Amino acid sequence: MSRITRAAAIAAVLFVASPLSADGQVELCEEAERFVRELVGMVAVSEPDTIDDWRTKAIVEGCRVTAAGATQRSPTDNVRLFYEVLGESGWVRTPDPRDAPNEGALRFRRDGADCLFNYYDSSVSLDTEAELMVINAVPLRSGERIFNFLVRCTHAAPAAPMGTELSVW
Repeated sequence: MSRITRAAAIAAVLFVASPLSADGQVELCEEAERFVRELVGMVAVSEPDTIDDWRTKAIVEGCRVTAAGATQRSPTDNVRLFYEVLGESGWVRTPDPRDAPNEGALRFRRDGADCLFNYYDSSVSLDTEAELMVINAVPLRSGERIFNFLVRCTHAAPAAPMGTELSVW
């Protein structure tokens, strides 16, 4: 069985086996997963997730998209291009400009979901089954290296009132 065929079979099992909450939390990630798959050409899998949303100071249900792709671009150029294409495809920055302090990540909104798109490369590992599956499914050509995005989505939230001190931890 080829790496891609095997990875696709694993992805199907992961997606089907993922428990969905009553409100269909994985549905929040549909547009994010579609973006990384169709417009960026990455291999991706969505799963339910519980997120510590520092904006609302609550633990909320959400979802995550673990995605991997291959590139010859520098990390800076790759990330810049990714966010440019994301913005051109109908995603908009969330209304709170403080939405990703001290992180190399940006939060975008679409169809009622706020999604934090976080770039990382081989120097970082999540050590999850989803990450291993998507990385192993990416065909590499000469000169290419793997890059990843972890996308975590929650229901869209209003901007924090101006003057409100937000705490990341």
